Amino acid sequence: MLRTRLGIMMFLQFFIWGGWFVTLGTFLSQNLNASGSQIGMAFSTQSWGAIIAPFIIGLIADRYFNAERILGVLHLAGAALMFGLYRAQDFTTFYPLVLVYMILYMPTLALVNSVSFRQMRDPSQEFAKIRVWGTIGWILAGLAISYLFSWDGTEAIAGGALRNTFLMCAIASLALGLYCFSLPATPPKANNRKGGLKEILGLDALKLLNDRNYAIFFVASVLICIPLAFYYQNANPFLAEIGVANPTGKMTLGQVSEVLFMLLLPVFIHRFGIKITLIVGMLAWALRYALFAVGDAGEGVYLLLIGIALHGVCYDFFFVSGQIYTDARAGERFQSAAQGMITLATYGVGMLIGFWVAGLVTDHYATAGGHDWQGIWLFPACFALAVLLLFLVTFKDKDRARQAPEVKRT
Repeated sequence: MLRTRLGIMMFLQFFIWGGWFVTLGTFLSQNLNASGSQIGMAFSTQSWGAIIAPFIIGLIADRYFNAERILGVLHLAGAALMFGLYRAQDFTTFYPLVLVYMILYMPTLALVNSVSFRQMRDPSQEFAKIRVWGTIGWILAGLAISYLFSWDGTEAIAGGALRNTFLMCAIASLALGLYCFSLPATPPKANNRKGGLKEILGLDALKLLNDRNYAIFFVASVLICIPLAFYYQNANPFLAEIGVANPTGKMTLGQVSEVLFMLLLPVFIHRFGIKITLIVGMLAWALRYALFAVGDAGEGVYLLLIGIALHGVCYDFFFVSGQIYTDARAGERFQSAAQGMITLATYGVGMLIGFWVAGLVTDHYATAGGHDWQGIWLFPACFALAVLLLFLVTFKDKDRARQAPEVKRT
C-alpha cells in the first residue's frame, strides 16, 4: 500500500507538469499572440524556479516543516495559480502567474523525492519502481490532450481549447495538494545542520572545476542546454503549425524512449565508458534537430517521429550519465554539493540562456504565414554539433573505471 500511495503522488506530480508545459508554446503563440521572445520568457520561468528552489528546500522546508505538508501547501497554491492561468487573456497577465507558479512548483520535484526516500528501506532498489509512475503520468497527460479531449487539433487550437489544459492541471494540483496531507509523516532531518547557503547551492563542489576534464564537461553541460531549450519551447508549436495530427500525443514517444534508454544506460556505460556515452548523447541532439529540419507532416512524418523518439538518447546519455560522472568525480564528501551545482548550472543558468536564445532565433525566422522551421531547427543542430566537436577535441579523460554507479533520476 505504501508503494501504491507514493506511486499516486508521483503520477499526479508529473501529470500536472506534462499536462500544460508541453503545449505551452503552442497556446501562447496561437491564443495569446505571444512573440518568440515572450514564449522564451515564459519557458525560462522553469529556470528561475530551479535557481530559487534550493533556497526554499534548503533554507525553509528541509529545516522547519514536514516535507509532505509543505508539498501539499505548494500544490494547493499551484492549483489557484493554474486557475489564474486558465483565466488569463493576455501575456501581460499570464507571465507573472506562470513565474510564481514555477517558483513554487520546482521545489516540489525535490520534495516528492524526499518523501519517497524517507519511506524506503532500500531506495536503490525501490525508488525506480515509484519514479516510473511519474513518467507514466506525463505520458497519459499528453495522450489525454490529443486522443481523449482532442485539444491540440488545428481547429481546436484556433478555438482556444488548449486553455483547458490549465483547468485540468488546476484540478489535478488541487487533488494532489489535498492528497499530500494523507502521506506518511516526513519530518525535517536538518534542524541542527550548520551548513549555510554555500552548501545548499553546491558551491563547495566548485573545486571540482580545478580538474580540467571536469571543467570541460561542466561547460559542455551548460552549452548543450541551449539545444535542449529549443525542444521544450518549439517542438509542440512546430508540430502543430505544420499540421501533424495529435502532436502532444505523439510527443509522448519521447518519454517512452526515456524509460527504455534508462534501462540501457548502465549497460552502455559498462561497455563503452562515460566519454563515449556523453558523445553519443550530444550527437543525438544534433541528429534529432537535423531530422526536424528535413521532416514534414506528409511523407516525412516518420523523420519527425524518429527525432522525438531520440529524446531518450539525448537526455539519458548526456544528462543522466553526466550526473553519474559528477557523482563519481565528487566522491562521498561533495556528492550532494556537486549534484546541486550541476543542476543549478544546467536547469538554472544553462536553460535560462537556452530559452532566451531560442526566443531570439524563433523571432528571427518568423514569417507572415508562421515560421521558417528549417532555419530554426538547423541552429540547434549546428550548435549541438559544435559543442560535440569541442568536447571531442578537448576532453581527454581516460575513463579508467567503466563501472556504472547507480542510475538515479531527480
